[in-house]
Amino acid sequence: MKEKNPWHTPVTIIITVIGVIAIVALVTVAVLQNRPVYQKYKYGIVLDAGSSHTALYIYKWPAEKDNNTGRVEQKHSCKVQGKGISSYADTPSKAGESLRDCMQEAEKEVPRKRHRETPLYLGATAGMRLLNLENSLASDKVFQSVEETLQKFPFSYQGARILSGQEEGSFGWITVNYLSDRLQQGLETMGALDLGGASTQISFVSDNYDGSESPINSVNFRLYGNDYNLYTHSFLCYGKDQALLMALAHQTQSGPTTISDPCSHPGYSETKNYSVLYDSPCVSDRKPQGAPATFTHSGKGNFEQCQEVVKSVFNFTSCKYSQCSFNGIFQPPIQGIFGAFSAYYFVMDFLNLTDTSVPLERVRENLIRYCATPWDQIQQQHPDVKVKYLAEYCFSGTYILTLLTDGYNFTSESYSKINFIKKIKDSDAGWTLGYMLNLTNMIPAEAPDSPLLPYPGYVTVVTVIAVLILILFIISLRPIWPTCSNQPQIV
Repeated sequence: MKEKNPWHTPVTIIITVIGVIAIVALVTVAVLQNRPVYQKYKYGIVLDAGSSHTALYIYKWPAEKDNNTGRVEQKHSCKVQGKGISSYADTPSKAGESLRDCMQEAEKEVPRKRHRETPLYLGATAGMRLLNLENSLASDKVFQSVEETLQKFPFSYQGARILSGQEEGSFGWITVNYLSDRLQQGLETMGALDLGGASTQISFVSDNYDGSESPINSVNFRLYGNDYNLYTHSFLCYGKDQALLMALAHQTQSGPTTISDPCSHPGYSETKNYSVLYDSPCVSDRKPQGAPATFTHSGKGNFEQCQEVVKSVFNFTSCKYSQCSFNGIFQPPIQGIFGAFSAYYFVMDFLNLTDTSVPLERVRENLIRYCATPWDQIQQQHPDVKVKYLAEYCFSGTYILTLLTDGYNFTSESYSKINFIKKIKDSDAGWTLGYMLNLTNMIPAEAPDSPLLPYPGYVTVVTVIAVLILILFIISLRPIWPTCSNQPQIV
């Protein structure tokens, strides 16, 4: 007589096999459906046509996350050779031609199959704002040349235009807060300080500013489900290059043949042309009558006197609001941390003054020593730096310190909360990323829905549930298990 094994019955075997196959299929589908796959990207190109130069930036983001939370990253940058496009007012055809090399680089950096769908933008800032004020016809011809060149490349050209100062400040604020994940995580935002050649911008969120006082400086955003009331202002002519012209104009009001400039190093001497100095719209109305053709610009390197010259370009007396920065412009109290980029970073990095934990008094002492250093010694210490730039660092450092403390009202305490930054997570700090994010709708107004569990957690939960189902299935077969008695079943 054979003992009958209940597991050998056809029905039991079939049910068991089906159950195991179902569980394996469930786990397999879950793993395959959610496994990481090869990432496909989309791209965007922005040209920053600044006053002193033009730069091209290429950004990329996951293709399947358009208009959502796809992380936008900088893939490549290219600095256009030569000056900014506003410098080609007399030869506008060269403005477009100057962009060709960087655009050819972009063709190589963006995959060919993505060319036609890649948006291409050009935004011009303070240099073109000034040219447009001075000679709108020349400005139009420069843009015409730029557009003719850009339209020859296989990208989706979206136009070229002049950004307002408020837009430049707002987009810079978006960039630094997006790259530092503050917008996505709902953290305290970072203020933005941007210094160019022809303008400077300050943008920050303040608990003491609701936009009712000087609403022209208020910009409202709703990003990732949070509302932001941003204070922002742009000062045209207060970029470091134009500020230098204003400082020199202040020292040449009487039309002298020689000036002894405290913002230049002892031993520095250069012959300069009055007509060139007063060519900019920022100083053209101040040119002294009967001035000679040239003057000798010599240096004496005195920081304290240089700071007095710098202060002369600001108006600190006029203010019809509760409080102002300078030139009668309302500004709420400084609040929170700030990111200072563009010329702020490059100047302070050269001067080795980016560490804001160093007390302000020591920063002043370092500038006093630097400005007093003889010109020939400065040249020996920096043989690879162009003379034009090297001659301006004493002024630029003094200007930045004065702008921040006397202009924007940073104190010793709040100055320590400034971060001089060039990049954040391998992307350049500046307005271009914020501009592209805005135009491509890559930042949602509302916080996107998040998955309940991350991928590893999801797979773990599915696996545990599958095992539990198997155990319960086995237990459910208990009625047909062999009984505890040792009496064999007789077949």
